[in-house]
Amino acid sequence: MTLLEARGVTAFYGDFQALYGIDLTVNEGETVAVIGSNGAGKSTFLRTLTGLQAAPRDSIIFAGQAIGAMSAHAVVGLGLAMVPEGRRLFPSLTVEENLLVGAYSKRPGPWNLDRLYAMFPILGERRNNPGTALSGGQQQLVAIGRALMSNPRLLLCDEISLGLAPVIIKDIYAALPGIKSEGTSVLVVEQDVGQAMQVADRLYCLQEGRVSLQGLPAELTRAQISLAYFGI
Repeated sequence: MTLLEARGVTAFYGDFQALYGIDLTVNEGETVAVIGSNGAGKSTFLRTLTGLQAAPRDSIIFAGQAIGAMSAHAVVGLGLAMVPEGRRLFPSLTVEENLLVGAYSKRPGPWNLDRLYAMFPILGERRNNPGTALSGGQQQLVAIGRALMSNPRLLLCDEISLGLAPVIIKDIYAALPGIKSEGTSVLVVEQDVGQAMQVADRLYCLQEGRVSLQGLPAELTRAQISLAYFGI
């Protein structure tokens, strides 16, 4: 069943057009990856899905409901949550307090502090530490946990590997199957093509605000991906 459908999504920053008619779907139980270079429009697309960027009402359908004109907090309440690029933790709050911020919508579901601490034991050990006093990888786990605390049906991950060591990236992506097993679909934005292709059921590539390629990772060639990614 289709969970999310983007229909010709456009986005503007003043007079500058950042997205040109993006069509994309995410089905229940899928991991969909969006790849592309810096400036391709990946983060703008996620911001548009979550209500942080204006979009026509009927251009985004989530769980059968048009959400394009909704505010960000209303979108979260419906079950769509984002792990933002750069983590954006609250420096004045502890790890546990940062996690609890994610639960403000009070959506029912499997995710709570005990479940998160079981999946990410280091967060339980550091629960009373300031969130920003942790390592970069641990902070990323807090950001993921904060989004999961809203019990989303769809988790959007924006560049969650950015700036992290390969071993940490491997651990973070290893958590995705456990997240999916709880009934959460995943849309992940990545610059790392190899990482995206390892985790994705389907893949989209953006170039200059347009979909330049889509398909099953196993069916896409390196030449196709290179052309779609770089335009060369």
